[in-house]
Amino acid sequence: MKKILFLALCLLPWLAQAQNEVIDQFYEKYRQDERFSRVYISPKLMQMAGGFLSSNADQKDEDAANLMELITKVKGIRILSAEKIGGLALFNEAMGDLKTDMYEELMDVRDKESSLKFMVREEKGRIKELLMVSGSTSEFTFMSMQGDFTYQDLNMLSENTNLPGMEAYGRAKKSK
Repeated sequence: MKKILFLALCLLPWLAQAQNEVIDQFYEKYRQDERFSRVYISPKLMQMAGGFLSSNADQKDEDAANLMELITKVKGIRILSAEKIGGLALFNEAMGDLKTDMYEELMDVRDKESSLKFMVREEKGRIKELLMVSGSTSEFTFMSMQGDFTYQDLNMLSENTNLPGMEAYGRAKKSK
């Protein structure tokens, strides 16, 4: 039993990397497709933005200081979105490619014309990725935000920023 547990712990980083490759492949598959809008914010840009904001902040504003600290926790964002497209088929494709056992489902909303899923990947009690996949008869959105968060951090980001994807997270959280 100890050998199996040890083996599982050794494979966990490899499985997380394999999952990142699946997300990378899906993003790359549609990144050059002209029907899609895409956003990529690199870890370096997030680091630079956090540093810039903290150096220019009013140190007396505690909320602003907390928000700047949160932004530095975002390691990168990738978004694909398209309008006037069969988004339900893309939703099913994305969900079929993902190893959903590595994610905890936060929300699953479905009706006959649309599907929306929010999932998180956690490691040692910290959120390492927030994933949103949304598809309807005419739209599709795929958002992956990587970082090192708590649920409180995600709630604050959704309420106080215009980071891509966080508006949908805030709406979904409120409709729960």
